[in-house]
Amino acid sequence: QSSNSLKASYEDWLLTYGLSISPFHMRWQTALFNRQFYNWGRWKPRFLYLWFSIGMVFGILAMFGSVILLGKTLMQTLTQMLTEAPKAQNDRMLQVVVSVLSSGLYWRVVPGVNLPVSQLTYFFSAILISGVIHEVGHGVAAIREQVRFNGFGIFVFIVYPGAFVDLFTTHLQLISPVQQLRIFCAGVWHNFVLGVASFMGLFLLPAILFPFYYTGVGALVTEVAEDSPANGPRGLFVGDLVTNLQDCPVYSVEDWNSCLGDISEKSQVGYCISAATLQQLSFPARVYRRLDGTVECCSNNSLTDICFSYSNNLDSHLYACLPARKVIEASKVCRSNMDCQKDFVPSFCVTPSLENQTRLIRVKHPPHIDMLYVGHPMHLQYTVSLSSFVPRQNFLSIDLPVVIETFCKYLISLSGALAVINAVPCFALDGQWILNSFLEATLSSLIVEKQNRELVGFLILLAGSALLAANVALGLWMVTAR
Repeated sequence: QSSNSLKASYEDWLLTYGLSISPFHMRWQTALFNRQFYNWGRWKPRFLYLWFSIGMVFGILAMFGSVILLGKTLMQTLTQMLTEAPKAQNDRMLQVVVSVLSSGLYWRVVPGVNLPVSQLTYFFSAILISGVIHEVGHGVAAIREQVRFNGFGIFVFIVYPGAFVDLFTTHLQLISPVQQLRIFCAGVWHNFVLGVASFMGLFLLPAILFPFYYTGVGALVTEVAEDSPANGPRGLFVGDLVTNLQDCPVYSVEDWNSCLGDISEKSQVGYCISAATLQQLSFPARVYRRLDGTVECCSNNSLTDICFSYSNNLDSHLYACLPARKVIEASKVCRSNMDCQKDFVPSFCVTPSLENQTRLIRVKHPPHIDMLYVGHPMHLQYTVSLSSFVPRQNFLSIDLPVVIETFCKYLISLSGALAVINAVPCFALDGQWILNSFLEATLSSLIVEKQNRELVGFLILLAGSALLAANVALGLWMVTAR
């Protein structure tokens, strides 16, 4: 009996505070914000009418668009599954954002699998804010259409946060289908507006932060991973400003990524060296081929010497083991000997003879000595974090613009994903109610019997649910299997 009494007390306590707890799901509902919702719903009625009418049109278009998008995504996923050499997955945050935005699917992002742990705060905060803005749209639209508003709440399902509003169902059923559409489409509409606002904030960020940060002068190093090849006494440090990668100028993070992409796709560049200097620096070494077919000519296990290949008028396959820094520093980048002819001084274009996909990259970060990086360009991209914003004063944080920029990107992608998912004509999503109200508003004169209209809606919902389920299953398989 004491156990039953304790259970009853616990349930009363949960009810008092609006809490509900069940396996994998916890939610909290309150009437504390009802007054604020009613104030919003009664503010400028004509404007709100126009606002939610535009949202209604957008929501209907989004419903049809989401089906097309899901169909396209499903076909792309199936094609990728059947391809023998699928595209490599990029685990960096920006790639995750682009993937979510382009497909509009939450299930592409699995925390701890293809989402870095360092990004979890951005991810969950963006989901919660997107959910709250979504439900605020429903709540304000409902009050505008004279539907009773019971309360607002938030929930956590497994680890994913969200929000909801409690509306009086009887009132919803009594209003016209067009009024229902304005309410049901409001969530998708508000998510779209939030995504656009976040995009504008991201686009205008350089102008907004201009009094405190300037841009267009290079990529500022904000973090270097401990296991990064760029970490070391002659590597990169937090606060360094990268201005060049080889002969590729760097004015922003986008330039850094673009330059590294070009370097990885193109063949290794060479460096001009005079014949006299080549003869002075080189020393005899045994030439042998690696397993991948490339040539190595440095056999002294030196960390400073690299095998270079070059050609002259007689032989097109010559090799020399040279000290890398002495060859590269203050040298002109070249592709052939013709690029090095100057003042009638005999010169050669010597190219590092490295393993496939490996590159020798000269990174300029004045006033420090150039960093010489040997390895895959993408390893440098993965392990060095940068910002396009340079503080005007030393006391300003170098991380603040990165935080704002990253959060805006997550809001754009996740708010867009929430809009797309909820617009799908699928059971238990906004798309179900949007579809039902849309059919009632458009087919009532063509299909007189309500049961027949409901049957048409049920078949469409069945197809939409199957399409969504197929995308979820294949999306999860793509993430976990690769």
